[in-house]
Amino acid sequence: MTVADAEIVVEVTGPVATVVIHHPARRNAMTPAMWRQLPPLLDELEADPAVRALVLTGAGDTFCAGADLGDLDELLAAGDGSIAVAAEERLAGFAKPTIAAIRGACVGGGCQLAAACDLRVAADDARFGVPPARLGLVYPAPTTRRLARLIGPSAAKYLLFTAELIDAERALRIGLVDEVLPEQRLAARVQEITASIAQRSPLSVAAAKEIVDDRAAPSRIAWWHRKALESGEAREGISAVRDRRTPAFAWAPPPADD
Repeated sequence: MTVADAEIVVEVTGPVATVVIHHPARRNAMTPAMWRQLPPLLDELEADPAVRALVLTGAGDTFCAGADLGDLDELLAAGDGSIAVAAEERLAGFAKPTIAAIRGACVGGGCQLAAACDLRVAADDARFGVPPARLGLVYPAPTTRRLARLIGPSAAKYLLFTAELIDAERALRIGLVDEVLPEQRLAARVQEITASIAQRSPLSVAAAKEIVDDRAAPSRIAWWHRKALESGEAREGISAVRDRRTPAFAWAPPPADD
């Protein structure tokens, strides 16, 4: 993919897809074209059986400074039906594990995307903020509720009411991020996490994600238990433990209508 000034760049290395927010002239702010680009890219990566995990990050030393304010009218007019909310919801619904690797500013739309990931690992220089009250905006309801579920109502209200930036250590304390480490260790740590995920049963991971996210009805949970037996994943995992070897998990997600 040719890198334009404002572009979502995708690189797949082994079982890991890295999605890079690339708009260096505006601290990786998301333009309407970038919001629109994200869902179909996620569709492609979700359908790729070789991809076991996805990393979302920003180009250079910034994660994402939010939505490009020069194109704000389009987002405001759509409200909860905006392209930004659609991209966030698609990321949240991605069937495979997602990790936000965060450096520098993670503000507004950037925080929106990071919160939609399963895990967030931050460098110690990261800064987080939710600025709609500074701009006279109403944050989308799905985004606001996701933030409150992640960090609790009080912490969410603090960020929304004050529009203040918080540092990585405070983000860790309130549960906005899962780990904070020196910037030079960030890439290696994310690689460690994705390598660990790639070694696990994709069936177990996919089932866990659906259940934790409360997207699995009782019939779907029963389907997962049945597939664990029918697919041989459970037998392979138990056999590998007994034989003291690395399991060779082979299950792949069925088509969406299975």
